[in-house]
Amino acid sequence: MIGGLATKLFVALVSVLSLAGLAYVYAFPPPSMRVTRDGVPYFTPPVLHPETGKPLDLGELVRHYKGE
Repeated sequence: MIGGLATKLFVALVSVLSLAGLAYVYAFPPPSMRVTRDGVPYFTPPVLHPETGKPLDLGELVRHYKGE
C-alpha cells in the first residue's frame, strides 16, 4: 500500500519537475538556442534569390558571403 503511494508521488514529482523545466527553457531560452553559430536566428523564413527568385535558406546566404 505505501509502496504504491510512494511510486505515485515519485511519478508526480518527476512529471511536475520535467514540465517546469520545459516551461522555463521555453520562456527563457539560453542564447545558444536563439541563433546559429553564424548569428542567424532559428525559424527564419527563406529569402528570395535576386536572380532566380527561388527561396534560399538564410544560413546558406550568410555562409556564401562569409566565403565558406
